[in-house]
Amino acid sequence: MKLRKKVWLIVGIGILAIALGSLFTVYLQQVREQEELNDKLLAAQTLLPTLITQKEDLRNQLSQAESSLDTSQAQFPQAVESIEYGEHIFEIADRCNLTLASLTFPKPTNKKEGPVTYSVVSLSLPVRGALKDIFEFIDIIRTDARFASTQVKSVDLNVAGGSATISVDIYGYKR
Repeated sequence: MKLRKKVWLIVGIGILAIALGSLFTVYLQQVREQEELNDKLLAAQTLLPTLITQKEDLRNQLSQAESSLDTSQAQFPQAVESIEYGEHIFEIADRCNLTLASLTFPKPTNKKEGPVTYSVVSLSLPVRGALKDIFEFIDIIRTDARFASTQVKSVDLNVAGGSATISVDIYGYKR
Protein backbone atom coordinates (compact mmCIF):
# COMPACT_ATOMS: atom_id res chain seq x y z
CA MET A 1 0.00 0.00 0.00
CA LYS A 2 2.86 2.27 0.52
CA LEU A 3 3.49 2.28 -3.20
CA ARG A 4 -0.03 3.44 -3.93
CA LYS A 5 0.24 6.32 -1.52
CA LYS A 6 3.52 7.39 -3.09
CA VAL A 7 2.00 7.22 -6.60
CA TRP A 8 -1.02 9.25 -5.48
CA LEU A 9 1.29 11.71 -3.77
CA ILE A 10 3.44 12.07 -6.91
CA VAL A 11 0.31 12.36 -9.12
CA GLY A 12 -1.15 14.98 -6.71
CA ILE A 13 2.12 16.94 -6.67
CA GLY A 14 2.25 16.74 -10.51
CA ILE A 15 -1.32 17.99 -10.84
CA LEU A 16 -0.58 20.74 -8.32
CA ALA A 17 2.59 21.71 -10.25
CA ILE A 18 0.70 21.81 -13.56
CA ALA A 19 -2.09 23.88 -11.96
CA LEU A 20 0.45 26.31 -10.44
CA GLY A 21 2.32 26.51 -13.77
CA SER A 22 -0.91 27.28 -15.61
CA LEU A 23 -1.88 29.92 -13.04
CA PHE A 24 1.59 31.47 -13.28
CA THR A 25 1.35 31.60 -17.10
CA VAL A 26 -2.11 33.24 -16.94
CA TYR A 27 -0.80 35.68 -14.32
CA LEU A 28 2.15 36.67 -16.55
CA GLN A 29 -0.18 37.21 -19.52
CA GLN A 30 -2.44 39.42 -17.42
CA VAL A 31 0.54 41.39 -16.12
CA ARG A 32 1.68 41.99 -19.73
CA GLU A 33 -1.85 43.04 -20.77
CA GLN A 34 -2.09 45.37 -17.78
CA GLU A 35 1.26 46.97 -18.69
CA GLU A 36 0.10 47.45 -22.30
CA LEU A 37 -3.19 48.96 -21.13
CA ASN A 38 -1.34 51.24 -18.70
CA ASP A 39 0.93 52.38 -21.57
CA LYS A 40 -2.10 53.03 -23.78
CA LEU A 41 -3.86 54.88 -20.95
CA LEU A 42 -0.78 57.03 -20.36
CA ALA A 43 -0.56 57.82 -24.09
CA ALA A 44 -4.27 58.72 -24.16
CA GLN A 45 -3.92 60.93 -21.09
CA THR A 46 -0.94 62.66 -22.71
CA LEU A 47 -2.88 63.18 -25.95
CA LEU A 48 -6.12 64.37 -24.29
CA PRO A 49 -5.05 68.01 -23.56
CA THR A 50 -3.88 68.40 -27.17
CA LEU A 51 -7.18 67.05 -28.48
CA ILE A 52 -9.16 69.33 -26.16
CA THR A 53 -7.17 72.32 -27.42
CA GLN A 54 -7.70 71.26 -31.05
CA LYS A 55 -11.41 70.82 -30.40
CA GLU A 56 -11.66 74.35 -28.99
CA ASP A 57 -9.65 75.72 -31.91
CA LEU A 58 -11.96 73.97 -34.36
CA ARG A 59 -15.00 75.33 -32.54
CA ASN A 60 -13.55 78.84 -32.78
CA GLN A 61 -12.82 78.34 -36.48
CA LEU A 62 -16.36 77.08 -37.03
CA SER A 63 -17.74 80.07 -35.17
CA GLN A 64 -15.64 82.45 -37.25
CA ALA A 65 -16.60 80.68 -40.48
CA GLU A 66 -20.30 80.85 -39.61
CA SER A 67 -19.95 84.53 -38.74
CA SER A 68 -18.10 85.16 -42.00
CA LEU A 69 -20.82 83.28 -43.90
CA ASP A 70 -23.52 85.35 -42.21
CA THR A 71 -21.63 88.55 -43.04
CA SER A 72 -21.12 87.46 -46.64
CA GLN A 73 -24.74 86.44 -47.05
CA ALA A 74 -25.86 89.79 -45.64
CA GLN A 75 -23.98 91.54 -48.45
CA PHE A 76 -25.92 89.59 -51.04
CA PRO A 77 -29.64 90.22 -51.17
CA GLN A 78 -31.95 87.20 -51.20
CA ALA A 79 -33.52 88.43 -54.41
CA VAL A 80 -32.62 91.21 -56.79
CA GLU A 81 -35.57 93.57 -56.54
CA SER A 82 -35.57 95.47 -59.80
CA ILE A 83 -37.71 98.33 -58.50
CA GLU A 84 -35.33 99.05 -55.61
CA TYR A 85 -32.22 98.86 -57.77
CA GLY A 86 -33.89 100.89 -60.51
CA GLU A 87 -34.78 103.64 -58.03
CA HIS A 88 -31.22 103.66 -56.65
CA ILE A 89 -29.68 103.78 -60.13
CA PHE A 90 -31.93 106.68 -61.21
CA GLU A 91 -31.18 108.49 -57.92
CA ILE A 92 -27.42 108.14 -58.42
CA ALA A 93 -27.66 109.20 -62.08
CA ASP A 94 -29.65 112.28 -61.03
CA ARG A 95 -27.16 113.08 -58.26
CA CYS A 96 -24.31 112.83 -60.80
CA ASN A 97 -26.15 115.09 -63.31
CA LEU A 98 -26.45 112.25 -65.84
CA THR A 99 -29.28 111.22 -68.09
CA LEU A 100 -30.04 107.52 -67.97
CA ALA A 101 -31.38 106.69 -71.43
CA SER A 102 -33.12 103.43 -70.49
CA LEU A 103 -33.21 100.75 -67.85
CA THR A 104 -34.59 97.29 -68.34
CA PHE A 105 -34.23 94.42 -65.92
CA PRO A 106 -33.82 91.06 -67.64
CA LYS A 107 -34.80 87.83 -65.91
CA PRO A 108 -32.11 86.73 -63.42
CA THR A 109 -29.82 83.86 -64.35
CA ASN A 110 -28.11 81.45 -61.98
CA LYS A 111 -24.36 81.34 -61.49
CA LYS A 112 -22.74 78.61 -59.41
CA GLU A 113 -19.50 79.23 -57.51
CA GLY A 114 -18.50 76.08 -55.64
CA PRO A 115 -21.44 74.99 -53.51
CA VAL A 116 -23.12 78.42 -53.66
CA THR A 117 -25.61 79.47 -56.33
CA TYR A 118 -26.12 83.16 -57.04
CA SER A 119 -28.93 84.88 -58.87
CA VAL A 120 -27.35 87.29 -61.36
CA VAL A 121 -29.00 90.18 -63.17
CA SER A 122 -26.90 91.74 -65.93
CA LEU A 123 -27.72 95.36 -66.68
CA SER A 124 -26.65 97.75 -69.36
CA LEU A 125 -26.74 101.37 -68.18
CA PRO A 126 -26.56 103.90 -71.06
CA VAL A 127 -25.78 107.33 -69.58
CA ARG A 128 -25.13 110.79 -71.01
CA GLY A 129 -23.33 113.70 -69.40
CA ALA A 130 -19.94 115.13 -68.60
CA LEU A 131 -17.05 112.68 -68.37
CA LYS A 132 -16.30 113.57 -64.74
CA ASP A 133 -19.96 112.88 -63.90
CA ILE A 134 -19.83 109.53 -65.69
CA PHE A 135 -16.72 108.58 -63.70
CA GLU A 136 -18.40 109.71 -60.48
CA PHE A 137 -21.45 107.55 -61.36
CA ILE A 138 -19.22 104.49 -61.91
CA ASP A 139 -17.38 105.13 -58.64
CA ILE A 140 -20.65 105.39 -56.68
CA ILE A 141 -21.97 102.16 -58.23
CA ARG A 142 -18.71 100.45 -57.19
CA THR A 143 -18.61 101.82 -53.62
CA ASP A 144 -22.21 102.42 -52.52
CA ALA A 145 -23.31 99.95 -49.82
CA ARG A 146 -26.60 99.37 -51.65
CA PHE A 147 -24.54 97.95 -54.52
CA ALA A 148 -22.16 95.81 -52.42
CA SER A 149 -23.17 92.75 -54.43
CA THR A 150 -22.72 94.54 -57.77
CA GLN A 151 -19.77 94.15 -60.10
CA VAL A 152 -18.97 96.66 -62.85
CA LYS A 153 -18.07 94.42 -65.78
CA SER A 154 -17.26 96.91 -68.51
CA VAL A 155 -17.49 100.54 -69.53
CA ASP A 156 -17.90 101.53 -73.17
CA LEU A 157 -16.99 105.21 -73.13
CA ASN A 158 -17.71 107.64 -75.99
CA VAL A 159 -15.50 110.59 -75.10
CA ALA A 160 -16.59 112.80 -77.99
CA GLY A 161 -20.30 112.22 -77.43
CA GLY A 162 -20.21 112.45 -73.62
CA SER A 163 -21.87 109.09 -73.17
CA ALA A 164 -21.10 105.66 -71.83
CA THR A 165 -22.66 102.26 -71.60
CA ILE A 166 -21.85 100.62 -68.29
CA SER A 167 -22.36 96.88 -67.91
CA VAL A 168 -22.95 95.63 -64.38
CA ASP A 169 -23.88 92.33 -62.75
CA ILE A 170 -26.00 92.36 -59.59
CA TYR A 171 -25.63 89.22 -57.51
CA GLY A 172 -28.26 87.82 -55.18
CA TYR A 173 -27.68 84.87 -52.83
CA LYS A 174 -29.89 81.82 -53.40
CA ARG A 175 -30.43 79.26 -50.66
